Amino acid sequence: MEKRIDFLDLKKQYADIREEVLRAIENVCENTAFSSGVFVTQFENNFASFLGGNVNVAGVNNGTSALHLCMLALGIGPGDEVIVPANTFIASAWGPCHAGATPVFTDCDPLTWNIDVKQVRERITKKTRAIIGVHLYGQPCELDELRSIARENNLFLVEDCAQSHGAKYKGKSTGTTGDISAFSFYPGKNLGAYGEAGAVVSHEKTYIDKVRMLINQGSGKKYYHETIGYNMRMDGIQAAVLDVKLRHLAAWTKRRQAIAKIYRENIRNPKIRMQETPPYAEHVYHLFVITSDDRDGLMSYLNAHHIFPGIHYPVPIHLQKAFAHLGYRKGDFPNAEFLAEHCLSLPLYPELSDDSVQYVIEKLNSW
Repeated sequence: MEKRIDFLDLKKQYADIREEVLRAIENVCENTAFSSGVFVTQFENNFASFLGGNVNVAGVNNGTSALHLCMLALGIGPGDEVIVPANTFIASAWGPCHAGATPVFTDCDPLTWNIDVKQVRERITKKTRAIIGVHLYGQPCELDELRSIARENNLFLVEDCAQSHGAKYKGKSTGTTGDISAFSFYPGKNLGAYGEAGAVVSHEKTYIDKVRMLINQGSGKKYYHETIGYNMRMDGIQAAVLDVKLRHLAAWTKRRQAIAKIYRENIRNPKIRMQETPPYAEHVYHLFVITSDDRDGLMSYLNAHHIFPGIHYPVPIHLQKAFAHLGYRKGDFPNAEFLAEHCLSLPLYPELSDDSVQYVIEKLNSW
């Protein structure tokens, strides 16, 4: 048993791939391809192959920008509404906000904890332009139902894949079903950069062409600017690091799934509940989230035994101060609010030892 079991330990992962990473970074430096360039193109192509489905990929500077760019590529802006689950990280709502649209929140399913497709229909108005389906914790949401609703109402379906690298919905990679998708490569993700990075993915090349122009100062040709743009390019070092990690992602995912299986089969404390995984979903366990009626007591107990879980997320986004002007109140989305008050994310990363996993289980069962 390890002396301390943290929620995440990126140092262990770095130790395993150190030589590969340093060679990749040195290669970028030797070629001075620091902003966009050949290494970004190489990663875009490799990530597109990884996802399958004949998609186009544009590397960008972070996942929040990716969500913003999805909105702009679809022509969403002021006066428009975008449906967003209340149970997600707040960046899912920043995309519509940064584009000038209004996020319209909806509750999550009480069992899967992903967006409740039944309630999505109730949130649609004449102003609605898109639905953002978030594959929360690494578990795909119900894409077929969302796509059906979107088509019936002439809406766009956007996939937020910030936590679902490699996850599958009915055998298809997340990010390949919707009209456009956003990925984050924040360092703690299943596929994480050594800094900030993200990507926009779509079958529609016209969307990706627009994204490429927007991230490059609104320019398709150097010093000629066709539209108001941004500086949102992916840098070469992040792309090279991601390319190294992409080669390991399948093995890392398999290990995450193995740890999750051990947790699921051996945590037997009736005071602890787990996320339900439907048959259509291949979960990649970016997070392994449980709930307990006494979350804070459980957290203190685990900390006393040198186990340090996380909380994702302590405040649902409809109750965040940043969205007070939208007029939501406590009680509007009870499932999301319950999770915020009762959820706990257990330590889970590929390098976590079996002994540590068993120790966490032992302490959970004895609580």
